[in-house]
Amino acid sequence: MTKIKLWNIPPLISPEADSALSKFPPILRQILYNRGYSTDAEARAYLNAKPDFDTDPFQMTGMREAVDRIQIAIQNNEPIAIYGDYDVDGVTSTALLVETLTHLNANVRGYIPNRFEEGYGLNNEAMDKLKAEGVQLVISVDCGIRSPNEALHCRTLGLDLIISDHHHPAEGDLPAALAVINPKQHSDQYPDKDLAGVGIAYKIAEALLSLHPAAFSLDSLLDLVALGTVADLAPLVGENRFLVRRGLRQMKQTMRQGLFSLAAVSDVKLEKVNAGNIGFSLGPRLNAAGRLKEALAAYELLITKDASRAGQLAQELNIQNRERQSITREMQTQAEAMALADDPKAFLLFAAHEDFNSGVIGLAASRLTDTYYRPAIVASKGEEETRGSCRSIPEFHITDALDKCADLLVRHGGHAAAAGFTVRNENLPALVAKLKAIAADQLSETDPKPTVTADAEVSLVDIRPDLFEKCLRYLEPTGYGNPHAAFVARNIKVKNSRTIGADSKHLKLSLEDEGGFIHDAIGFRLGEWQKNMPPRVDILFTYEVNEYNGRIGYQLNLKDLKAAGAVN
Repeated sequence: MTKIKLWNIPPLISPEADSALSKFPPILRQILYNRGYSTDAEARAYLNAKPDFDTDPFQMTGMREAVDRIQIAIQNNEPIAIYGDYDVDGVTSTALLVETLTHLNANVRGYIPNRFEEGYGLNNEAMDKLKAEGVQLVISVDCGIRSPNEALHCRTLGLDLIISDHHHPAEGDLPAALAVINPKQHSDQYPDKDLAGVGIAYKIAEALLSLHPAAFSLDSLLDLVALGTVADLAPLVGENRFLVRRGLRQMKQTMRQGLFSLAAVSDVKLEKVNAGNIGFSLGPRLNAAGRLKEALAAYELLITKDASRAGQLAQELNIQNRERQSITREMQTQAEAMALADDPKAFLLFAAHEDFNSGVIGLAASRLTDTYYRPAIVASKGEEETRGSCRSIPEFHITDALDKCADLLVRHGGHAAAAGFTVRNENLPALVAKLKAIAADQLSETDPKPTVTADAEVSLVDIRPDLFEKCLRYLEPTGYGNPHAAFVARNIKVKNSRTIGADSKHLKLSLEDEGGFIHDAIGFRLGEWQKNMPPRVDILFTYEVNEYNGRIGYQLNLKDLKAAGAVN
């Protein structure tokens, strides 16, 4: 059973901040204050999405060494391989650096490992293959920071390796590469630690282009930066927010054939594209290739200049995405039953099976975490090894937990909220027991509950299209780390309600405010409310544009609801 959500409404804006932000509308003042902007200058910098720090790429440790080595490779026509990951961040990073180096007349190619045959990150067999094919310099993107053995193998081969990554380094020494570029490494001076892999690839391109300013415009790469950053759930603050806003602008005027075709099969209008379109439509289709087969189709789609080939590839990804959705639904049901049967009260949920597709186990784990508000692991068991994908909650750093189990693991890595690992099958029971013990130790005293935060409690009569057009749209791009503005309204009359979607999972409401205005409202995965819908409800919602069949309207997107007057 899902946990009841706690509603959190921050304190009212302080009188000092209210005065300092007096040039903004009252609701926007509160939203800005909640996000930590309490002066006019801070607020305008945020709304204009301009970083308030130096973004010179050469501040990054290893950048100068990397650029110097790349320059030599270009001058000597040395074969270069850009080695990426198979998710959207890795694919866009690979495409970005291949495109950059191609403009600089480098002898460059992309390499993306097969998830099912090679697994995540660098692998020695791939290094052997690249070396045999004449490659002299490998640049990793979105991977490599936890590949010390593979870095040493490159040295024995005489293969130069530059690692660029944004994942957390392991404790101890970094991989022995020619250069390691990762703002999260110890003592790195770059002020923004939250760049996605594609953001770091962009900084490498920026550093290179500072030496070749006439080669081409960096702006032409920003559509790739926006795709990878949003799809990888990098927080949309600081430089990410700046890059994604500019990237969305670039997407609206892109000449990239693959993006045109991908938008067409996704029913996304590029002239109105936003971060939500990437997260829910474009990103999943690009990810589908690497989840079910191999990510080369997604990579080719982003770099091809052939309109016919782009259309063909986009259709393939669309079909794979539908297949991925079907497989995910089946796996979610099975994983949920297995995890709860094993130990329904465990502080960490776990399910593993030989038939689980390793490409979608992360999606199943994510749904378990969303539903039960506990860290969750779903794993695919092979003949000798098991690959697991982890999702977690803010109260439990999953990669730190895996670090404590490093003696049982073949490899692992990730972030606070998401990680992956490979374990020998004989070590799997000990690993699961240890992780569950760590979770119980950290979470048993807190009884964590999902919390939904609103920016303010409002009267629904204040929620009108003008509010969106004059205030809320300036918060974009919104997403992870920079959420949509959310509000609470109480004692709202339900005019009518119905369920929609597959299995009646979603809720469609018409709500009447005190002024008699009728609001359309949608509640995704709230369909269960329809059975016992109260006549009046308290709602927590965002306000958004809803375009359907060419008609533009506005709707409340319900994040939660309760019977009017129910205790929070």
